[in-house]
Amino acid sequence: MELVKQNFSIKDLEHLSGIKAHTIRIWEKRYNVLSPDRTSTNIRTYDSTSLQKILNIAFLNEHGYKISRISKLNDEEISRMVKRISASSSRENRAINALKLAMINFDEQLFHNTYERLMESKSFNEIFEEVFLPLLQEIGTLWQTDTIKPIHEHYIVELIKQKLYINLGELKKKEVKQNPEHVFVLFLPENEIHDIGILYIDYLLLLNNKSTIYLGPNLPIENLSYLLERNSNISFISYFTIAPQDIKSFIDEFQEKICSVRSSELFLFGQRAKSVEEIKFPENIKFQHSIKEFVQKL
Repeated sequence: MELVKQNFSIKDLEHLSGIKAHTIRIWEKRYNVLSPDRTSTNIRTYDSTSLQKILNIAFLNEHGYKISRISKLNDEEISRMVKRISASSSRENRAINALKLAMINFDEQLFHNTYERLMESKSFNEIFEEVFLPLLQEIGTLWQTDTIKPIHEHYIVELIKQKLYINLGELKKKEVKQNPEHVFVLFLPENEIHDIGILYIDYLLLLNNKSTIYLGPNLPIENLSYLLERNSNISFISYFTIAPQDIKSFIDEFQEKICSVRSSELFLFGQRAKSVEEIKFPENIKFQHSIKEFVQKL
């Protein structure tokens, strides 16, 4: 298995940098910015140094530097120029590019160094929303286009989750004024294991002094009924990425097994929840399109 990717196609460079393959070819021919190797069938291949360079060039190009000017600089000068650009958006773009490289090369030290630099000027939720979320969205595209493998996605997601757990732990240690009479219960349905989204919701709720019970992934609905005996005011939260396959049946089961005892709100997040057809659901079922907006309304 190829763990650390050493060779990249021009399509890989396109997907990772956002620069069209046609443009990269023109820049190579006209400005000699990259010098790819070629296979026996004359197909371009690029090493990790070329990938780093095209990411830096793309960054400078996005910030108004013309390729004709960039091409006159050597690699060290390009790197210095990238570092000199210190606007907030620049830091975010640089961080995302650095995290892509950390993911591709399984470079945990690069991930942690990038995170620590961000923490110097941003809160954790700013990092998550401005850097981690855009990165995760890009990863979906990179995986679909076969630029990266599932193993790369698993690697970077687990590193992000480690930071989430650390920050959740810090919040749980603080004495905050919570409302124990109203509890948010967070869980994922059976066969759903993608928990980074609902972990972040838990973090934001705690950050806003809400009481939560986090139950984790792959939980049968009937297990929730036990909590109704202990708490009189519960709102449930779930996040659908790949499950359930039949959302209407899931909601019907929730109504039967939970709301027959006591009507409770169920807030639903995630890509699958967003794609639900316009079906009239009970008023206690609330589909959410934005985590941030949800928390702001509480």
